[in-house]
Parts: sequence; C-alpha cells; structure tokens
Amino acid sequence: MSRKIRYGMVGGGRGAFIGAVHRIAAALDQQIELVCGAFSSDPERSKASGCDLFLPEGRCYGTFQEMIKAEAKLPADQRMDFIVIVTPNHMHFPPAKMALEHGFHVLSDKPATLNLAEAKKLRDIVKKTGLLYGLTHNYTGYPLVKEARDMIRAGKLGKIRKVVVEYPQGWLATRLEASGQKQAAWRTDPKRSGAGGCVGDIGTHAENLAEYITGLQIEELAADITTFVKGRKLDDDVNVLLRFKGGAKGILHASQISVGEENNLNIRVYGELGGIEWHQKEPNTMLVKWLDKPTELYRAANGYLGDNAKAALITRGLREITRFGVAQGAQETTFMGLSGLGDLIATASSPHSRNRTAGEQIVKGLTLAQLEAQKTVVEGIYTVKALHAWDRATGADLPITEAVYRVIYQGANPLQELSRLMTREAKPE
Repeated sequence: MSRKIRYGMVGGGRGAFIGAVHRIAAALDQQIELVCGAFSSDPERSKASGCDLFLPEGRCYGTFQEMIKAEAKLPADQRMDFIVIVTPNHMHFPPAKMALEHGFHVLSDKPATLNLAEAKKLRDIVKKTGLLYGLTHNYTGYPLVKEARDMIRAGKLGKIRKVVVEYPQGWLATRLEASGQKQAAWRTDPKRSGAGGCVGDIGTHAENLAEYITGLQIEELAADITTFVKGRKLDDDVNVLLRFKGGAKGILHASQISVGEENNLNIRVYGELGGIEWHQKEPNTMLVKWLDKPTELYRAANGYLGDNAKAALITRGLREITRFGVAQGAQETTFMGLSGLGDLIATASSPHSRNRTAGEQIVKGLTLAQLEAQKTVVEGIYTVKALHAWDRATGADLPITEAVYRVIYQGANPLQELSRLMTREAKPE
C-alpha cells in the first residue's frame, strides 16, 4: 500500500477516557491516520470533538450511522478503510454490525459485544462479509511478553504446571459511581457494561495474558465472584481457579477494590524446568527462574532476546529508514522491498552481514580505530555519521541513528543504548 490506512472513530470524544489513548497509539508507527469520527452519543459534542482534533467539518459526524453511510458514499481514495470502536460496551455491536455490512473493517475495544447472543450474530456477520475484525488486547504487545511466549513455545520451561495471573486495581474501593464519575458510572451499570463488572473489565485482560503467554486454553474454572461495595450492581472482586488443557492449573485474581493498587497486572508461569515472572508496571524487566541455576533478570532490547522481541526493534528501524527516505523524495513503498525491509532483515540477522559483524565486535569492545584497521568496508559506520548530521540539521528525530552514533563515535555502552531505545517515551517510530 502506497498510502496511510484511514480510520474513523466511534466514541472517544470530549470527556472520554480511552479514545485519546488509542489515537496516540495509532500514531506511533505513522502508518494510519484518523480521517473522520462520531465521537459522542451527543451529536453536538461529537462534532465539537472532531473540531478539537482538527478534522474537516464535513467529516465530523453527529452519529455513527451518519458517518458509516456518508463514508460509504465517498470515493475509494477518500473514505475511511476501517472503524475503531471505543465506546462503552453496550455500543460495541451496533456500529460494528453496520460497518461490516457497509464494507468497512472493524477494530473494537473488548468485549466484542454486550452479551453472547450479540457475539454469535457478530461472528456470523464477520464470516459472511469476509472482512477483518479485531479486539484490542494491548498487553500482548510488550517485547518481554513475546519473549516469555517464545521461551514456553520452545520448551525452555518444560511442561507448564502452574499459572498465576493477577490484575488488582483500587479505584472502585468506594461507591464512586454515585458521585457521577463517568467511567465508574457505566462500568458498574449492567445495562451498559454487561453481566460482568470487574471480571469483564480487567479479568479478561488477565485471562488473555495467561492464554497468550502459555499457549494453553482454559477448559474449566471455578469462580468466587464478589460485590464488596454496598449498592453496587456488578462484581468488584473475583478469584478464579483454572484448569488448562494439558493438565496445567492456575489462579486468576482480579480486583477493583484493592486499596492502593493502580494497574498491577502481573503473571507467573511455572514449568517442570523453570518459570517466568513479569509485571506490567515494570514491563521491560522479566525474571526467569531455573530448576538448576540462579535466577536470571531479562531486560528488553538485549542480544539474548528471542525473535519476537528483536522484531520490535527491527520494526522501529524500518520506520526510521522510511522516514528518512521519504524526506529525501523516495516512495514509501520502496522500503517494503529488498532495498528497505529485505536489506534491514538481512543486516540484522545474517552472519554474512558486514554491519552486523562490526556491531558484534563493537559490543565485545573493539574501537572505531581497530575496526578501520581491519580494512573491511563497513558502510554503516560512515552512513550513520552522515545521517546523524542530517538529523541534527533537520530535527527529523532518528533515535536509532542517534544511539548508534553515540556508540561508535562517543564510546557509549551498546546495551545501555539499546535499553534506552526500548524504554524511551513513545515516539513515532
């Protein structure tokens, strides 16, 4: 595709919580752009919210029905490609159904629908249309979550025996919904949230993380579901015993009345040979525990990580070289071919790559002078110097280039620079 993918948003307007988070995340790789929206159930607020985001007045719609119908009539090179649904739960199914029936792909916050009956209807519509439908389970995107998954798939922990996953929060320890607080009001209202309170809101994230990392499916459970706050209509605490296919056992704990907790999602997985421990509040660190050797501390963006974790850095590199090339007048599609993505993968993974070999030697302590004395042409050493000068002159923001320059020309520690790249604030790379 030689252009950005265009999306329209349903929900996420003034006073909303998660819509802005989605828009920020969507901008990270500069591959998609917001072109329209129906941002509120209040038509005037919806249109005002669109103006806040500097969208054209004609693309700021009063309702999602209006948006979908109008966008479907636009020329193919102008209309949105898919919709993003960031509304309370009871409004997930109606716009998803209508969008699919009008030829638009759908990306929705979880849950897919308010209830099982709607979910079955949605399943049938997706099958009938053949269009894409996705849910945003965001925690699976962390490099060390992918590393944990890779380790278990490779059998490094042995057969999985035990899974302990927790998601405690404390923000609903009082009857906050009675104060009129918008998020508390709809999340504790069964008409808008669905049958599940805490278990549906955050317990599902814990369940998703457990199955994603282990690759195991839950086949049986026994749940103790409690509503501690008097007058609340839905659960605010849940403790679940789990049985996975293959024999593993587990515990899932989710709570929104655990005073002092924020978003303390964490997981421990134990196999016959070892275990892992990961906390979302410290996402770039993972403990790996072994039966017959000391516990190891893994950090993101280091050379010992597996393919999926390394891919996170390669993906950022692709965006960086594309950003530079387009600024120089190249076509963005060029970088999807051998001269871009192909060369990047070869450079990053092939033992025959001169740049990769030089990088490994630098990590082992070789200086620039020692590399140059080898009489081997390592073009990246000189290219990064020119790119660094261009970056400084234009303010283009090439963080990987900057890190490599510091290592080669300023003697910075390579592992510290890698860690800085993967733990920096979100930037468009």
